[in-house]
Amino acid sequence: MKRKNYTNLKKEVWDTGLCSGCGACVAMCPADAIIFRKEGEFSGPVHTGYCKDENDGVPCGACYAACPRTEEQQIHRMATTGVGRYLRILSARSGFEVQKRQSGGAVTAILASALEEGTIDCIVTIAADPWTHEPAAVLITDREALIAKAGSRYAWWVPLLSALKTAVVTQKKEKLAIIGVPCAISAARIIQSSEHPFLKPYGRAIRLTIGLFCTETFDYEKLIKGKIQSEIGIESWDIDRLDVRGKLILTQHNGAKTEIPLTELQDCVRPGCHVCGDLTAADADISAGAIGSGEGCTTLLIRTPTGDGFVDHAVERGALLIEGETNLKIIERLAGDKAKRLEK
Repeated sequence: MKRKNYTNLKKEVWDTGLCSGCGACVAMCPADAIIFRKEGEFSGPVHTGYCKDENDGVPCGACYAACPRTEEQQIHRMATTGVGRYLRILSARSGFEVQKRQSGGAVTAILASALEEGTIDCIVTIAADPWTHEPAAVLITDREALIAKAGSRYAWWVPLLSALKTAVVTQKKEKLAIIGVPCAISAARIIQSSEHPFLKPYGRAIRLTIGLFCTETFDYEKLIKGKIQSEIGIESWDIDRLDVRGKLILTQHNGAKTEIPLTELQDCVRPGCHVCGDLTAADADISAGAIGSGEGCTTLLIRTPTGDGFVDHAVERGALLIEGETNLKIIERLAGDKAKRLEK
């Protein structure tokens, strides 16, 4: 049987609109031959022409092996719906001040504790420019930078995992935490568990994955420039924060709020989101979101012993406070609503 490489990835995922835009293929390609390109309405991976497998007959297929949307991952993708398996569910908040926190700042608290303790040495996440709100994948290696960049990371589409190559190959980081939306976390799971020789160095470096509850991700150009600036008349520099809680809630620096139904933002959503039924990042060590907890708290679904250990250590150090009740039913209802996308 002919091994699968980027030609299969292109046929099965890129050309069919299934691509999640997670960026795993970019990082895993040993020839640096896959890049993300944005041209007009198109934003996605393209191959630049050289493939070790196709051109030289050197066994590769790393890009295909890491992708969460291939035919080989179809059964898992279709089954990854609902709340998923977990060890315990908590309502929590940060034990210290996080000015730009999203809900309770619990994710920041867990990671700040881990950085201080040395159990992780780098965080792969998304940060937005404070003036334009344009997002980008970033690597964070110290507590102060983490707290400064805290806030909503899930609303934007960014090829997050493309930053893995810089973290592992360039900066030689060995204890990574990844914060991402469900598709990126699914790709990280594949990389962690893979025996592919080009994926194993990355898999060994991934120590913790934190998945963010996600209904869909937005294209920056279409949402900020197309919808918010052109149609609503609010400039990017006047946006204090963006929250997605069943609708997009835009808060300006003067405190004024504008609520936009998600049904009005479908043109701003990445096409690959329409084939995702995973609201709660079921493949993560810890899943986190604002749904299911009271004001000022974060819901944490602790799914693995690894996630359990990181949470316990954060609580022991006083970085994370457990308080309040969780409403599992609302999470189950919204997770069920997203799973219905797969029935279409």
